[in-house]
Amino acid sequence: MGLLRQTDIEITATPPVAKRLPNARVFSGVTLDDPYAWLEDAADPEVIAYLKAENAFTDSVMAPTAPLRDTLYREIVGRVQRTDTKVPFRMGDIFYYTRTEDGRDYDILCRKRGGLEAPEEILLDLNTIAGEYLALGYYTPSYDGRYLAYALNETGGIQYTLSIKDLERGEMLPERLPSDGYGFEWAGDNRTLFYTRQDDTLRAAEVFRHELGTDPAADPLLYREDDPVFDLSVSISDSKDYLFLHSRSFSSSEVRYLRADDPGGKFVLFAPRQAGVIYALEHHGDDFLILTNENAVNFTLQAVPVADPSAANRRVLIPHRDDALLEWVDVFAGHLLISGREEGLSRLWRHDLATGQTRTVDFVEPVHTVRPGDNREFHTTEATITYTSFVTPLTVYALDLASGERTLLKQDEVVGGHDPSQYVSERVFAIAADGERVPISLVSRRNAPAGPRPLLLRGYGAYGISSDPSFATTELSLIDRGMTYAIAHVRGGQELGRAWYEHGKLLHKKNTFSDFIACAEHLIDTGYTTPGQLVAQGGSAGGILMGVLANERPELFQALVAQVPFVDVLRVMLDPSLPLTTAEFVEWGDPRDAVYREYIRSYSPYDNVTAQSYPRLFITAGIEDDQVPYWQPAKWTAKLRATCCDDSRLLLRTNLGAGHQGDSGFYNAQREIAFTYAFILSALGLAEMEPEAVAAD
Repeated sequence: MGLLRQTDIEITATPPVAKRLPNARVFSGVTLDDPYAWLEDAADPEVIAYLKAENAFTDSVMAPTAPLRDTLYREIVGRVQRTDTKVPFRMGDIFYYTRTEDGRDYDILCRKRGGLEAPEEILLDLNTIAGEYLALGYYTPSYDGRYLAYALNETGGIQYTLSIKDLERGEMLPERLPSDGYGFEWAGDNRTLFYTRQDDTLRAAEVFRHELGTDPAADPLLYREDDPVFDLSVSISDSKDYLFLHSRSFSSSEVRYLRADDPGGKFVLFAPRQAGVIYALEHHGDDFLILTNENAVNFTLQAVPVADPSAANRRVLIPHRDDALLEWVDVFAGHLLISGREEGLSRLWRHDLATGQTRTVDFVEPVHTVRPGDNREFHTTEATITYTSFVTPLTVYALDLASGERTLLKQDEVVGGHDPSQYVSERVFAIAADGERVPISLVSRRNAPAGPRPLLLRGYGAYGISSDPSFATTELSLIDRGMTYAIAHVRGGQELGRAWYEHGKLLHKKNTFSDFIACAEHLIDTGYTTPGQLVAQGGSAGGILMGVLANERPELFQALVAQVPFVDVLRVMLDPSLPLTTAEFVEWGDPRDAVYREYIRSYSPYDNVTAQSYPRLFITAGIEDDQVPYWQPAKWTAKLRATCCDDSRLLLRTNLGAGHQGDSGFYNAQREIAFTYAFILSALGLAEMEPEAVAAD
């Protein structure tokens, strides 16, 4: 089948023309000329009209795919066991869990007291309170089970409201606390909450203490972080004995601690921040545990007496390794469960505190992801862990921390059947421009024809976030139509250790882009695909990657999908008044310094649009997006239209009721995925391809 081209589409609408107005603005002493700056004013009716016109044009171009979108939506939703219950977490003798019901969009938070056979109590049914948008952030019961603290987002931005429910009386407490959605914890008295508040740039900059039943306006301020590169969070130790106040950036941190049974006390600084030194605290018995990269690029785990936590008293529990990264520690009464990475894959290690022995939790699939589950019980010899791969649905095990024996608790069901043996996953390596070996994870049908095939290649590469392989029922709609799905594990993530991240940021950021290009070239050169069959996809910070590919190597790709893309990098980083900007000076560089400014300018997608042939582009935005404001993709689209792109090859779709994560309801979210997949399949000429059925054994 041939490619769906502009001549195959009946255009029933014309793309809007964004007016170009001379606009020289000064940010941090730097003048930027931006003819599309007017699009940054969401209060201007012309701006909303422009976004709606772009949506109408996208709908017109995509109209022929309506039957395909409906088919994809039915496939995607039809594979999901919607009436389902998650594996519970335990706190004492109470089991907390979420469940979903067919036909309803949101989670229902429940518990059972005394055992899993006890009657169910519904604590919070999000379906009964959801409006146009609703997202649940962190939630945590008090340790006596009396209260539930939870954060809700009703806009799509990054501002939440923290609420408290009396579970015994079934009543909401009157207080509402501003929150970032995650940075709050109970003290040991079960009546005191420590929580963060955001400043005008939506940075978590202050920590407060709240006592139930009091006026939040009178909550005492405990700490303010004045360095705009840092933000704050609060956590509690796994032992529940200490509260930790974290102040951290992407490159350094410091922690203060307070006994959880002394909520009126003062937080004590553990160790002052040092440039380039990251550390986190945990607690066990008489010791603090310190996960730190000080003189250990991939981190080491140390212990120090609580009574005298000076550096001279530290001792090593888990030594540094050049070939393995330590990322997290779950602490139990007799064991540690350590999360990290080795050979480009996620790893778990169990450590016996009595013997000092450390053993790997092994799995056999060559490409997989394993992580700790939600473990909130300290006095236990079992931990929950989660496992998934490209071909294995999410699976939850109980792990015996002493023996290593695993007991299956639950595996997600694929409605209609799923036979993992009908798929094959693998890992190959591309050689980057500087000689580094860049991993690529791939999955396809085992019976797919040999030779070049349509291929979707995803990438991210920022903030040290690793792009791990996992099972997604949505992707079966592509793979079962003969596509290969792949992830490029480019620098900027942490797949191959901390240095993999450090070499993909600041003045090394271009490694992210050249790594992805090397992966695309490798897949073409080795016969996996061809430029006419290759689509790349990335979102948010991965949208920079998509923008750079469009500007620098358009001939490598048939199409690009840029979801809420961060593309106006220079303008954003020059404006400290915008959300998140100051915290990201240590990720992208502070462009008030001319060296960083010119480096950012050299790759910022919006600043490097060129009069050339571009791949097909599908770009998304969210009007409520605080992380990547809608005007970044909108301005980028306007500039592309005016400079280089055929009308039907460039599509912008703005969600006018949501933010960075798109629609919050389950069913509308699946329609968004179906729309994106319809674009991909149409661009590849696969719009009429029927999926090959796969039945379970």
